[in-house]
Amino acid sequence: MTLHVQGAGLRHGQVRALGAVSLRIGKGERVAIIGPSGAGKSSLLQLMATALQPSSGQLEVLGEQPWALSARARQRLRARIGLVHQAPPLPPRQRVVTAVLAGRLGQWGLLRGLFNLLHPTDVPGARQVLAELGLAEKLFVQCGQLSGGQLQRVGIARVLYQRPDLLLADEPVSAMDPVLAEHSLALLNRHAQANGVTLVASLHAVELALAHFPRIIGIREGDVVFDCPAQAVTEALLAGLYANEQLASPTASQRAAVTVQIPRC
Repeated sequence: MTLHVQGAGLRHGQVRALGAVSLRIGKGERVAIIGPSGAGKSSLLQLMATALQPSSGQLEVLGEQPWALSARARQRLRARIGLVHQAPPLPPRQRVVTAVLAGRLGQWGLLRGLFNLLHPTDVPGARQVLAELGLAEKLFVQCGQLSGGQLQRVGIARVLYQRPDLLLADEPVSAMDPVLAEHSLALLNRHAQANGVTLVASLHAVELALAHFPRIIGIREGDVVFDCPAQAVTEALLAGLYANEQLASPTASQRAAVTVQIPRC
């Protein structure tokens, strides 16, 4: 079992980000998390990445309970987790090659990490993953010279170079055009399948989630609404998940869809 979330809640002060979420995600599974803006998708991924500690409940990641570990042991666990950010936190003056190679800083010793900042230690490796994303020619360009979509692809390249056991992606293609988004998600899925990596991604684009991920988890207002195979996601389920009472009153069928119980994968 790669991820086991049991009754995990999360609060930011007085704001409830997640209710009592319970999920099991096995090794090698590929899962998409969908839901409206503010539903808690990013918060759930941050929880899985051990970047946030749950306010209640239990969390197990890669066979470990991260918040029962020492700080050093938790850092070792985090080195096995790759997180693709919607807006990768890359310094504008940092070169792309350095940004990609930084994916393995958690696995390298201090001296090698410092040396890599001055002189990239694996230029061929960085070039190879960038080439898969159509960015080989940007190898020595500064990150500040890239577009938002290019930065997202650098963030994906960084995680692919890291080779984590658990790959989390938070809206990884939101700044890309449709062709690049399709290509990038297909690449992430091929990498996960080829290496037995567990892949969990949050996506706004429902059609991309259904096309690329076998399992879909719908979240609304911090709670899991449904958890089922992609082929079992119906228009009624989606209507209930995305119903916006401030814009329009949902129909009775839409309200009922929110509470439909679907067998978990």
